[in-house]
Amino acid sequence: MTGKIVVLSTAGSAEEAEILARGLVDARLAACVNVVPQIRSIYRWQGAVQDETEFLLVIKTRRELFPQVQEKIAHLHSYSVPESIVLPIVDGSTAYLDWIDRETEALEQPGGGV
Repeated sequence: MTGKIVVLSTAGSAEEAEILARGLVDARLAACVNVVPQIRSIYRWQGAVQDETEFLLVIKTRRELFPQVQEKIAHLHSYSVPESIVLPIVDGSTAYLDWIDRETEALEQPGGGV
């Protein structure tokens, strides 16, 4: 195992997907978020089957950041129960996995703190 994960989430609009993606990358909680446009989701919600167009977010990050990623998604999301599903990255290109580490490291604050 690499300690890296892919988090899947969905958004109800392109605008919301962009807000989520930029929010995660800007906060250094994700190295990259792919936004896959206009997927079709069929699901049960509040006792009825729904058929909606959504946008899939494929979020690349580190396992230890998942609680913060999940919190950020919940904070920015319009859904009362936003999707947050973790898939482990079992293996991958060393250069790409190292890049995920670099891009999700906290920035040094003045005075040496994080």
